[in-house]
Amino acid sequence: MESSFSAADLSAVWLTFKLATTVTLILLLVGTPIAWWLARTPSRWKAPIGAVVALPIVLPPTVLGFYLLITMGPHGSIGHLTQTLGIGILPFTFAGLVVASVFYSMPFVVQPLQNAFEAIPERALEAAATLRASAPDRFFSVALPLAKPGFLTAAVLGFAHTVGEFGVVLMIGGNIPGQTRVVSVQIYDHVEAIEYAQAHWLSASMVAFSFVVLLLLYTFNPTKRK
Repeated sequence: MESSFSAADLSAVWLTFKLATTVTLILLLVGTPIAWWLARTPSRWKAPIGAVVALPIVLPPTVLGFYLLITMGPHGSIGHLTQTLGIGILPFTFAGLVVASVFYSMPFVVQPLQNAFEAIPERALEAAATLRASAPDRFFSVALPLAKPGFLTAAVLGFAHTVGEFGVVLMIGGNIPGQTRVVSVQIYDHVEAIEYAQAHWLSASMVAFSFVVLLLLYTFNPTKRK
């Protein structure tokens, strides 16, 4: 059985790593204020917004990909905006993959952060307030350090979930070598071409990667044990 990876395989691996890293960084920046708001707000909008954030968990990836394709296309609202800004349309580009992946992986980052923020003792924030710490000070000096395990979980799950995408990236990015062909699509191509040996090596690598990621998460993420 041929064990070496082809140039196309390595290109897909690199593109997948680049996509997952970019999406994870964006989601940590965007998801942190969303998670903080969901964890702290008494607003009646909390449940509807939380449901919207969690929607990709239950929504078929092709459904999400279809509506993102329409919205980011030449006649969609995002498409009109990007064309007005001179960016062009996003489908079938790496930027389009990033946008779609941010939406698709958002709950896997926001929910661990929200859980971490909700677990912060209220007395810790109240103690900082009695020392005249401003709201931003309380967030950065108290909330963020206490929520560090949640950030680790969010980063790992966001990265791993983006690596494993298929339906959304195929709908939005298509199958352009070096631009939108990620590992999951490359495996699909190998299977379609009846290249089972190459598909096996890429698939086995994905299994090993997923196992190592989860093993590291469960090993090094500190949790309270009874």
